Formats: sequence, C-alpha cells, structure tokens
Amino acid sequence: MTTTRPSGPALRIGNAPVSYGVYGEAAGGAGTSPEALLASMAEAGYAGSELGPPGFFGTPAETAALFTRHGLAAVGAYIPVHYALGDDVVAHDLARMEQTCRELAACAEAGGETPLAILADEGSEALLHNPARAWEDRSLALDDAGWRRLAELSAQAVALARSYGLRTSFHPHISTFVESPWEVDRLLDLTEVGLTLDIAHIQLAGGDPVECLDRWHERINHVHLKDVDTSVLARAKAERRTDFDTWWANVCVPFGHGDVDIDRFLVALLRGGYREWLLIEQDRAPTPAELYPTVAAEQAANRAWLAAKVAELV
Repeated sequence: MTTTRPSGPALRIGNAPVSYGVYGEAAGGAGTSPEALLASMAEAGYAGSELGPPGFFGTPAETAALFTRHGLAAVGAYIPVHYALGDDVVAHDLARMEQTCRELAACAEAGGETPLAILADEGSEALLHNPARAWEDRSLALDDAGWRRLAELSAQAVALARSYGLRTSFHPHISTFVESPWEVDRLLDLTEVGLTLDIAHIQLAGGDPVECLDRWHERINHVHLKDVDTSVLARAKAERRTDFDTWWANVCVPFGHGDVDIDRFLVALLRGGYREWLLIEQDRAPTPAELYPTVAAEQAANRAWLAAKVAELV
C-alpha cells in the first residue's frame, strides 16, 4: 500500500503548541495563551502550526479565525487514541478526535489547505514505565488480537477524519504500542494510514532515522523534527522511573544541542524529493508566564537554525 502525496506548495516550516508546553487534556501553563502562541510563531517566521488539545484555540470558527488573523496554516493535529484500552475510553478519545476534526475542517474551509489528522497510540501505564523496549522483548507488545483491534480502530478513525475531508497520518511514539521500527512495519502492513516520521522518537526507540526514511518513504506524508538528549532516557530507564511526563519534559533540547544527526537526515529527506511540511517540536513542561518570552525566543531560534540548513540543501 502506498500513500499518494497531494500536490501543494513548496516545503514550509511549522511548529506545534507542545513546544510551548501545551499538550494532553490540559492546555499549558498560565503564560501560554492561544493568541500569544500564534503571534510569537508568526513573528518568528513560521508558516503554520499544528493544533493543540481540542478547544485550545476556541470553537472551530474561532480557531479558523485565529489562524487566519496571524497568517498561519493549520497543518494538522496530534490525535491520541488508547487503542489497547476499553471501549468507553476509546469512545472518549474518538469524541475528542471529532472535535479536533471540526476545528481542522473549519480551518480548511476558511481558505487553508487540507490538514492532517495525525493519529497516535496512547499506550498504557505499563509502557510509560518501560520506554524504548528492546526489540526482541515483546512481552509488553500487542498480541495478534491487539493488532487486529488497532487496525480496526485505525480504520474507524481514518473514516471519521475523511468524513471531514481530512488527510490522515500515524505518529509512532515512545512508550506506546507503536514505538519500535518492527511495530511501525506491522502498523503499515495492517492499515492504509500515512506515516508521520518523528526522527527523535525513532532514534530513541533504537532506530536510524535515515534508514527508516528509506524503508517507509512511500508512506511518509509528514515529518516531525526534534533534537533530544538521549542520556535523559538512559537515566530514566536505569532508574526505572515511573513519572514519564516529568522526565520526558527534559528530553527535548534546542536544535544543535542534542544527539540527533538532523543534518544527515535533512540531506536524505530533501534529496529524496520531500517537499511537504517540516514540523519542529521541542516537547516541554507547561510554560509559566514568566518563562514564556524565553520559550518563544527559543522556538524562533529553532526556526532560524532549520531554515538555514534547508537553504543550504534546496
């Protein structure tokens, strides 16, 4: 199965609210207002952003108006689903997904391009305590029935997104049931969804981002760029920490300060013809008001760093 890439504008650089501490069912720190977030992105030169949690930017109409006011494209939205949990939890996730789909559809109707509904597994408590599992250790992995359920729910989520005119992608993530490259292979075999390649998550899971790019290039329709300090993960594993959200907030670092060879990846990506969004993410804890200017400046620096690299290659 392959993913047909839509024709569209040239490569652009976007960001996401998670870089400003906005994620999950909460909506970030006291200093992270929707207006300030998009204003700082626009001022830094970003062309677009993913959405935050459902409702963070307001109603669908308010979301579309806010993005239009700041001249930013709504690129897509990260949509977590607890594929391995009970039907009531999944129903809650899909209800939140539908709210996000309405927001994305409103942005598209306001004159934007067709955004991505970016699906992701939400894992389990056991996986949060066991990140970056060894590939040969499949004791916590999905069994055949679990994979069938994931495929069925993925098809249901894809149908929901398509009913709103949206494209779809899937984001592998540390401490979930689609973490390691072998799990991504299984996902792609069982579904028709496109793939978001997050180079930091793949590297933290033991994969090589360039090798994975070559392996999955026909399905990749979105790219997340992060730089990470891999020693944070190593310490968390060694100490058997169970506070995932706390230590994960320290994994991502500004571009050029971590262990991901972003230059090598960009060479392979751009020479391979990729010309869609490059989405910067620097996951962090919720941003308090007094730190917001520093965080915004850091994201401006990330964009400048990446734009300079891309200019050398395109």
